[in-house]
Amino acid sequence: MLWAALAFASGLTVGQYAWRPPVWWIVAAALCFMSGLWLLRRRIFWAYLLGLAAIFIIGALTVQVRTRDASVSVIPQLANGQEVVVTAQVTAEGNLRDESLGANRHETSQRVDLETEQIECEGQKLPYRSGLQVSFYDKEPSDDRNDTSKTPMRLFRYGERLRFPAKLYSPRNFRNPGAFDYAGYLGENGIGAVASAKAGTVGTLPGFAGSRFELWRTRVHRNIVNRVHTLWPPGQAELMDAMVIGEDSFIHRSTRVGFQRSGTYHVLVVSGMNVTILAMATFWFLCRLRISDLLAAAITVAFILAYAVLTNVGPPIWRTLMLVVYLGVRLLYRQKSMLNAIGAAALALMIVDPQVLFGASFQLTFLCVWLVAAVGIPLTERITQPYSLGLRNIDSMSLDMFLLPKVAQFRLDLRLIGKRRGAFLGNRLPLPAMILTGRFLFGICEVLLISAVMQVGLALPMAYYFHLATVVGLPANMLVVPLTEILMPTAVLAVGLGYISPLLARIPALVAGLALEGIAGTVRWLGGLRIGDVRVSTPALTVILLTSVAIVLAMTLIRRRAWLSAVGLISLAISAFSICAVTPKPNLHAGVIEMTVLDLGQGDSILLVSPQGRTMLIDAGGLPSWVHSELDIGEDVVFDLSLVARN
Repeated sequence: MLWAALAFASGLTVGQYAWRPPVWWIVAAALCFMSGLWLLRRRIFWAYLLGLAAIFIIGALTVQVRTRDASVSVIPQLANGQEVVVTAQVTAEGNLRDESLGANRHETSQRVDLETEQIECEGQKLPYRSGLQVSFYDKEPSDDRNDTSKTPMRLFRYGERLRFPAKLYSPRNFRNPGAFDYAGYLGENGIGAVASAKAGTVGTLPGFAGSRFELWRTRVHRNIVNRVHTLWPPGQAELMDAMVIGEDSFIHRSTRVGFQRSGTYHVLVVSGMNVTILAMATFWFLCRLRISDLLAAAITVAFILAYAVLTNVGPPIWRTLMLVVYLGVRLLYRQKSMLNAIGAAALALMIVDPQVLFGASFQLTFLCVWLVAAVGIPLTERITQPYSLGLRNIDSMSLDMFLLPKVAQFRLDLRLIGKRRGAFLGNRLPLPAMILTGRFLFGICEVLLISAVMQVGLALPMAYYFHLATVVGLPANMLVVPLTEILMPTAVLAVGLGYISPLLARIPALVAGLALEGIAGTVRWLGGLRIGDVRVSTPALTVILLTSVAIVLAMTLIRRRAWLSAVGLISLAISAFSICAVTPKPNLHAGVIEMTVLDLGQGDSILLVSPQGRTMLIDAGGLPSWVHSELDIGEDVVFDLSLVARN
């Protein structure tokens, strides 16, 4: 199933950039399919390749006949900054944010998504429906915060109908090569325009508009967020919201940057690791209760599905699908292959929505799980797991003959050392102590190996999307991942017990809080190091292809002979090193002065390249003091585009 998913993904990629008439793809797929059937009993290998070729061609056909138009139509004469009166319903709630503006002033704001019902412009009422993202704000002097006569801004709930004056604008991209497609991102989420409005001008209309199921989900989600803020202090609650329930609106930019620089951003969001930890902890607990595998798996799947719905983000749904496939084949007493589960889930997702392949979130999710299942786990099975399993029933000498010679020798050495030390420390203490120490050390080695594989394999997407090399990612994940394994189940247990007895919830909340402090301290320490801020250029197409080949090579050779496995791992390491250390040659013209003007939305930023190849950046733009945004022009726009301009 993994090879089928890779073939289908390759077809989607080729079909996206190389259009051909649909009849060409249909004829080619039919020829490959019929040829494969004819060779099925004669040449299995060639029949297999022809089958993959047919899947590849079907993928190319699929992306061309099912191209999704993410754009949302906007009336140009309305989204031009003129003031209109909007009647709309709330489709996605926000959160109140209170920040100081300086000079004894503060601002309370919230950002919500709406669906317009009617727009009034110059006396005309237009029944126009479109997605609209609005920032409501309320600026006051700090002295007014204690004024009880003034009504503070409230949260606008899902399904409410609002009427307010606002100025509409079309989402604007920075018109530079390689810039983030902000308008396309909003379009994929159904947003066709953005606006801002004063909270005091908003009026509430009678009636409810929306889905009852979504209303129930948002209420449960909001209730859990409130429960988190009652169990932990504000600093910890903001991180708990993001890691446990997927509510990241309270996270500040500095926190995000710290997790990104330390290579642990997957912990801050509801990533595949968080979902897997929670699922495995639930399944293990149910098995300890002597529940059958069938019932335990069914309860685990139902719990994770409910959890994915409450988090309201796409990636957990994908990871839940992988989990359902994996537990399903387990219940059918089939061989439990994570690669088959990953391939089946990815193939199903790409068939449902071919454009999902080209999203960074899907690519990072799929690649991360793929690296762990295809390279990390087989590597630990070769190096540490035989010895870790050899620590079981250490006193049973009859078991030695069924183990590998090196493992049997390892067990024999432990017994001899235990007897020698037993003469000084007693007969019961030394051997159990050595077994516990050995299991602890082997566990650390496994975390180290899997973290190293993930950091090396993720070098390509990190360089392509974020222009960063997570140099400190390996030591950071060694400390953060075990703490996350403690945090996730204890935090969920604390939230659940909080509805029964706040007193009972204190113990797991304390344990989760200590684990969170360890994670935050590690991120601040390693993310703040200067070496953690290594910037790299966008990889060239040849580097992308060679790195992809290196990942596939490492996967196919990891279970072969030792020297072949080493070849695959070395090729993967070399590809990551070349991305981080080998700088592409700038595309410059000798003997002339080159000037590149970067689009910042406002202000100036000009990159000059001298005839000798030296560069100079004149100004870096910046947002005005009255614009309170976490967008960093220098980091998010100038840095990335200066690399693009030179390459």
